[in-house]
Amino acid sequence: MAIDSTSLSEPAPSWFTPKRLLVVFCVINMVNYIDRGAIASNGVNGSPRSCTESGVCSNGSGIQGDFDLNNFKDGVLSSAFMVGLLIASPIFASLAKSINPFRLIGVGLSVWTLAAAGCGVSVDFWSITICRMLVGVGEASFISLAAPFIDDNAPFAQRTAWLGIFYMCIPTGIAVGYVYGGVVGVSIGWRYAFFGEAILMLPFAILGFAMKPLHMKGVSNVPRSLNQEATERSSKEHSSYFSSTSKQLSRFWLDIKALLLEKIYVINVLGYIAYNFVIGAYSYWGPKAGYSIYQMNNADILFGGITIVGGIVGTLGGSIILDRMNSTIPNAFKLLSTTTFFGAVFCFSAFCFSNMYIYLVLFLIGEILVFATQGPVNFVCLHTVKPSLRPLSMAMSTVSIHIFGDVPSSPLVGLLQDKVDNWRTSALILTSVFFLASGIWFIGIFLDSVDRYNEDSEHVGPVIVQLDASPLLENKPATALP
Repeated sequence: MAIDSTSLSEPAPSWFTPKRLLVVFCVINMVNYIDRGAIASNGVNGSPRSCTESGVCSNGSGIQGDFDLNNFKDGVLSSAFMVGLLIASPIFASLAKSINPFRLIGVGLSVWTLAAAGCGVSVDFWSITICRMLVGVGEASFISLAAPFIDDNAPFAQRTAWLGIFYMCIPTGIAVGYVYGGVVGVSIGWRYAFFGEAILMLPFAILGFAMKPLHMKGVSNVPRSLNQEATERSSKEHSSYFSSTSKQLSRFWLDIKALLLEKIYVINVLGYIAYNFVIGAYSYWGPKAGYSIYQMNNADILFGGITIVGGIVGTLGGSIILDRMNSTIPNAFKLLSTTTFFGAVFCFSAFCFSNMYIYLVLFLIGEILVFATQGPVNFVCLHTVKPSLRPLSMAMSTVSIHIFGDVPSSPLVGLLQDKVDNWRTSALILTSVFFLASGIWFIGIFLDSVDRYNEDSEHVGPVIVQLDASPLLENKPATALP
């Protein structure tokens, strides 16, 4: 098994403390979602070409105008990066059992950087679509591995709060992306917004290779002696490629089966799918809907501001409340169900009013409530499975919420809008799905649950170290098993 064995026997860099790890991961996460917000902004996404009844035609603007996209194709473009993410996430999660996860993040961020730059030089719909898929491949390594790293190193009484800080970067990044895309797209062109993102991510891609690799609870491999490595190499030389591949696939399907047998995990992800169906479409179509319904000339900035405030206050508030309640799985479901229900009430009510200021107040309250789910929902994903399954649990959660949630929601809402030609009606239909998410999470309150965070992890590969629950960044060398 190829491992950076020399780095395993040395202490981690003294300056790379848990708090600094959290900061680095938060910045990376924010850049990921700045990209999501930028491509949805009016400055980058633009408007389609159109003609009036009198025959006067407009060339449109941004990506929609340059590539002559209708709303359905535009919605497909918003979801294209999910294709790469969905395919690559389980692969990266499985590779984490045999390759250092920190190095995998470096590989993924390098792909992300190149793909973002590729979006800036795209020449048509298909070229930018392919680049968006590669952006998803790059992000896949990060989204499934960052949360377990953070959960390993957070103080015990603040685990959900640390996860909340990390996931707070999702709405904050999207909101900053709206403003960033609006300013850059209007002033110097939409292509430069993607070039800027690539420059922002480049230092972190380099960091993934330059830093001594960190190790994760439950999946960290220990260094082996030269005799052990020689024996393993010899064994590999005599084993067939298909046999090795078959064993890896068999192990992967056993892990998937273990996840599906966890009822709590399944219920949590089902609720998250319904929730993300709405959030994904909100994040992409929000500025356009706001511009149409309330004639917001500065829709990018207004919608971005609401998302920043709602995201920060809601995500941190929900995470801190769960820690104060005592971070347990039943308490997490109580918080998920309650905040999503009342958030749905406020968001639905907001779109019923024609006055823009009433809409802004009600929608802001609704956003605060629905974003309170971010810490608790990922806490459940991490604590319903054994440590060795945490990367895969995060990967499959991400795959599920995207393939059944925001991947179809953006084009479906675009198709709905093409049919009804009324953004208020489209928004009300979309928002009602929040009630479904609340109901699914309500079921989770009554199911028997076990926190598996401290369960011994299963053996993955020839040699696995059984780590304790202490932070992984302590400056102490790892030792091999006798």
